[in-house]
Amino acid sequence: MRAMSVYKAYDIRGTYPDHIDEARAKRIGAALARFLDARRLVVGRDMRTMAPAITDALCAGIMEQGCEVVDIGVVSTPVLYHAIGTIACDGGVMVTASHNPKQYIGFKMCRSGPAPISGDSGIKDIERLAEGPAADLAPRAGVQPGRREPVDVVGSYLDEIVALVGGPDAIPAQRIVVDYANGAGICEGPLAFARFPALEVVPLFDELDGTFPNHEANPLVESNLDALRERVRSEGASLGLAFDGDADRCAFVDRDGRTVGADIVTAILVPALLRRKPGAGVLYDLRSSRIVPETITSHGGRPLRERVGHSFMKETMKREGAIGGGELSGHFYFAEYHNSDNGLLAGLMVLAELGRQGTDLEAAAASKRVYFQSGEINFQVEDKVGALQRIAERFQDGEVDRLDGIMVQYPDWWVNVRPSNTEPFLRLVMEAESEALLAEKRAVLVSMLGTPVTGGH
Repeated sequence: MRAMSVYKAYDIRGTYPDHIDEARAKRIGAALARFLDARRLVVGRDMRTMAPAITDALCAGIMEQGCEVVDIGVVSTPVLYHAIGTIACDGGVMVTASHNPKQYIGFKMCRSGPAPISGDSGIKDIERLAEGPAADLAPRAGVQPGRREPVDVVGSYLDEIVALVGGPDAIPAQRIVVDYANGAGICEGPLAFARFPALEVVPLFDELDGTFPNHEANPLVESNLDALRERVRSEGASLGLAFDGDADRCAFVDRDGRTVGADIVTAILVPALLRRKPGAGVLYDLRSSRIVPETITSHGGRPLRERVGHSFMKETMKREGAIGGGELSGHFYFAEYHNSDNGLLAGLMVLAELGRQGTDLEAAAASKRVYFQSGEINFQVEDKVGALQRIAERFQDGEVDRLDGIMVQYPDWWVNVRPSNTEPFLRLVMEAESEALLAEKRAVLVSMLGTPVTGGH
């Protein structure tokens, strides 16, 4: 595989040790420090088996450039955002492969702020440095190596989370089930839930284990939620939460074990967000149900449609002064949380908002399911550009835009088809006002794109 293959649209990611090993990690660390001209960077890591060695190598590269490392240890990715947002630094990096299987490792990188470093805002430059001549990363003359200092930020992180939710009494008495998937959410989740005394939490898979012995840490795969569904029902819990490997995403199931899509969750969160900043913009990704912009408008907010990807969502949130929003992938964004995403905060805020409304997730979600959705359908297509053009031509009487892939909207249905940023697929999502219309239009699109394929994250 080509060296550039690990440099993605939103992060750096690949399998260990064939794509990312200690030598490459050290070069990436040096390249990041050089690219940012950094004097101090925050570094955290998840629980993957190779993460300690990769983190050591990354830090060695950073320190060779004369840059200090603030080592926050094994944490979830949202804790990195907290650290960057509260510690004087030039940015930071999280050593994680998020929801990917156990053989993967990678890096999520930020400038100060934190502001994400994406393919369009620095990853390509870091790639050129890391994969270029060794001389380009040679320590500058007279520069002394930086130091690595361990710092515990979990306590201040928990204080911030509880305050944003509304304090320890913001969540009413109930029992919930939380599936940590053996991931980094274990590092702070139990401590956070314990700060809400009325809340009873039944934990699932709550031992750190980077081999993911129970199921992969990807809550978007429905089968990975089966154990959670069963436990929610058997415990008579009000709902279930599931985190991915680095806990920046959260998935929800209701008391009957039914998955509640992240767009529906975003709609449920809208009143809570807009109470904090009336009239503000609220973000949603373009694959979301129309109920999301309709709910935003009905609560006096400004709907902001954005393309898929956390870097785009965060940039738009900051530029537009939005209060927050959600993405279909389970990322939920909060302007007051360093313009960043946080799965734990999303779960807690949903619990608080449901309590405020005097309802539960099942009823709240049912009130928002007014349209019929296809879910995400993957197609393996060789000529992606040609396929998108054919869709645009076939449905040219609709409202067509190319914010992300191709979007076609009609008064009673819409479809989005976009190339995946991480896999060799075209991804289709559509919605209609009736089940019959959805089936009719789905058949047309499938006939144009070929047989759907299984898999994908």
